[in-house]
Amino acid sequence: MERDNKAILITGASSEVGVNLIKRIYRDYNTMYLHYGHMNDSLSAVIDEISEATNVICLEADFNISKEVEHMVNDILSGDILPNNIVHISAPPVHNKQFHKEEWEAFDMGWDISVRSVFFILKSLIPTMSKSKYGRIVFMLTSNTIGNPAKFQSAYVTYKYALLGLMKSLSVEYIDKGITVNAVSPDMMETKFLKDVPRLIVEQNAANSPLGRNIRVEEVAPMIEYFLSDNADAVTGQNVGITGGL
Repeated sequence: MERDNKAILITGASSEVGVNLIKRIYRDYNTMYLHYGHMNDSLSAVIDEISEATNVICLEADFNISKEVEHMVNDILSGDILPNNIVHISAPPVHNKQFHKEEWEAFDMGWDISVRSVFFILKSLIPTMSKSKYGRIVFMLTSNTIGNPAKFQSAYVTYKYALLGLMKSLSVEYIDKGITVNAVSPDMMETKFLKDVPRLIVEQNAANSPLGRNIRVEEVAPMIEYFLSDNADAVTGQNVGITGGL
């Protein structure tokens, strides 16, 4: 598809993965909708860098608040060009806690930020994609959805599996409309997403990896870029692990 007809929405664009992805793909898009909960220096700098090459529309919304999700979706729908590519990265920081000590609020927050938000986004945008017979949707999941998950992350694993189920369901429902739906599942990356995880666990994960280290952000964005490309027309319903051999 020609660049002039392509628009992308990235949720969680202020994340390390989001910023890295923007740098890689912005030349492919006429319009980029960039969602964030809070603006940071990294996202601000990349917006300044790309704004002369593509139309950037910033969308601030707390996905834990349903009204803010609704307002964001309405802002998108009022635009001249609707996103036909969507990358959903948004998620709360992961934490380690035994299940019997866990609070329901952790499940609830993860559901709101990761699942409910994209439900309303896709419900609003998929009809236009279906009409045009073109769409690309990519979810950021986790290697916990491949094989046995890590211990003490029941909330995180639960809402990521919910997204996996949604991805699988949408992939079979909309492939005949030219819409592909896939997921990328990296192992542990040392980003701000791990701020509530004890450092010892992060170091142990790196030591247990055949690579001898944790996954790097720049190793994840290329797979997302592939799923967004025209080369992936026949690829849908796939959850690709980026695990360093684990």
